[in-house]
Amino acid sequence: MNEGVEERMAEVIDGNRIAREVRAEVRAQAIELKEKRGITPGLAVILVGEDAASKIYVGRKEKAAAEAGFLSREFRLPADTAEDRLREIVAGLNASPEIHGILVQLPLPKHINPDVVIETIDPRKDVDGFHPVNIGGLFTGRPGHRACTPLGVIELLDRTGIPIEGKEAVIVGRSNIVGKPLALMLLNRHATVTVCHTRTRDLAAVARRADILVAAAGRAEMVRGDMVKDEAVVIDVGINRRADGKLVGDVAFAEAAAKASYITPVPGGVGPMTIAMLLRNTLEAASSSGGG
Repeated sequence: MNEGVEERMAEVIDGNRIAREVRAEVRAQAIELKEKRGITPGLAVILVGEDAASKIYVGRKEKAAAEAGFLSREFRLPADTAEDRLREIVAGLNASPEIHGILVQLPLPKHINPDVVIETIDPRKDVDGFHPVNIGGLFTGRPGHRACTPLGVIELLDRTGIPIEGKEAVIVGRSNIVGKPLALMLLNRHATVTVCHTRTRDLAAVARRADILVAAAGRAEMVRGDMVKDEAVVIDVGINRRADGKLVGDVAFAEAAAKASYITPVPGGVGPMTIAMLLRNTLEAASSSGGG
């Protein structure tokens, strides 16, 4: 019986490997951009406060930008920084010809309205893809920067050779950062998309319809094996730390892998793709700019 289970185990999608491929391509293209047009892609990252997770993320983004040959600028501001001061810094970066991408690390301290700050960023430099202009562009199919994590999900599917067109996709989670933009990206690729949430009736039955099942709800191992259709593709966007310290996703990995055709692990699945797509967005912003 164990042999039968092993035969059914899903192929694990290696997000670390695919992210390395994307980052190597970005680096090569950045070198070419500098040689041909004298433009070095510039990324500015702003961190307000001392949030431990945010500090780790910012460090990783800085390192990745440097490895890609980018100009990397970092602004670490105290937690009591005024909203107007933060907007002044963003406005200065908007005007800087050497900066092509601006990223304000979220979450921000409670006295700062993140929507106001994001709307201050020039949409052409909004490499996080959160500005209303870029969200609107995604909704209407116009060019613009796309949110990095859902864009990374699409890249994983494409590079693994998993077709999207005509497939039934179910997303568990409706956040503005992942669930909603991913739904639009999949819809734009001709999938039939259902977005589930806390008020979805019989979530398991809806999930079992999915050819492509995406878990992005932020609840540890909530997607169980009985929610996965045979041979479905399972993409786990979640990252949670259990009481025993182990990092797990929103999917019960072993249960789902016994039924799925492909599955992403946690860690090492979707996570590495977010920074890879941030670098690509910054490269594209630099490529479409007027000069260095």
